[in-house]
Amino acid sequence: MTTQQASFVRASIIEASPPPALDSGIVYWLRKNLFATPKDTAMTIISLLILAWLVPPALQWLFIDAAWTGGGRGVCATIAQGGSQPDGWSGACWAFVNAKFSQFLFGRYPLDERWRPALVGILFVLFLVPMLIPKIPYKGLNALLLLVVLPIIATILLPGGWLGLTYVETPLWGGLMVTLVLSFVGIAVSLPLGILLALGRRSNMPVIKMLCTAFIELVRGVPLITVLFMASVMLPLFLPQGVTFDKFLRALIGVSLFASAYMAEVVRGGLQAIPKGQYEGADSLGLGFWQKMNLIILPQALKLVIPGIVNTFIGLFKDTSLVSIIGMFDLLGIVRLNFADANWSSAVTPLTGLIFAGFVFWLFCFGMSRYSGFMERLLDTSRR
Repeated sequence: MTTQQASFVRASIIEASPPPALDSGIVYWLRKNLFATPKDTAMTIISLLILAWLVPPALQWLFIDAAWTGGGRGVCATIAQGGSQPDGWSGACWAFVNAKFSQFLFGRYPLDERWRPALVGILFVLFLVPMLIPKIPYKGLNALLLLVVLPIIATILLPGGWLGLTYVETPLWGGLMVTLVLSFVGIAVSLPLGILLALGRRSNMPVIKMLCTAFIELVRGVPLITVLFMASVMLPLFLPQGVTFDKFLRALIGVSLFASAYMAEVVRGGLQAIPKGQYEGADSLGLGFWQKMNLIILPQALKLVIPGIVNTFIGLFKDTSLVSIIGMFDLLGIVRLNFADANWSSAVTPLTGLIFAGFVFWLFCFGMSRYSGFMERLLDTSRR
């Protein structure tokens, strides 16, 4: 190469040029997502008008005119109702939530023993968060701590009666603690059991296929409230004289079995979406049934049905409120139970409590939904 030719050759790669001004920025995003067509523009304007009509009064009621501190119904009732607020006042009674917050978390669990569920909750967070972050190593050890060690610790601490701990009956449990325990156990049991049921329904062995199909269709054919009622009221009638199970344990079993039937159909949909060539390729390698499922089929099938799995988890989390039919009080149940407290009886107390419970449920469900979206993007290697 001559000196004249070399002068026209770059020694480094040219830097990327910025995108055109009309193809980036907030103006481009608005034009693309909200004002792309006349129809989109009209819908955007109508939506903004509806929000302008609804949001300011809602914020006024929820925060500006709300009663945040105080004790008793006087802070949330008007003068005509025997309270301290001026007539015509309307605002949220967050003082009620503040006063009952500990009970919303632990139910009627004894005050001097609430360190036990609090410790279990802290351990749950410490074991769960590293499990959810892909870059943190030692997932096997983390899973052992979360799925084996934590249940053992919770079994010792929550009911007590061991190692000098005071025994606390499960009817005294309640609040968010019951919601999380039911959800965690239901999720931890329903996923592996649902996978086994899905594999059994696709089995070539007639007896196993018939039993799995019968279980799935039977459980899916009745509402959860019926399953809980049967587990709480009817099951003791079929047990031998003097044999009984704790009511909360019956609820755990009923919720887990109910969720596993729905999970089985979600997983079966993923198994049917796997091309036949994947099965044939595994067979050609000489892999056994469980090797084929664990190494090739299930990883692909579960990745395809992440939205369905998380949807089942979200439904299970919300369905825990139905345990009130057997005398257990989850978060929603304990909030409603406190409406009967005459010390906090006011016109705005029930609505405030329900908004609080709804927000907590939404927070957990939204978190699960966002994490499932993150996992979908992380595992979507086929489009990279």
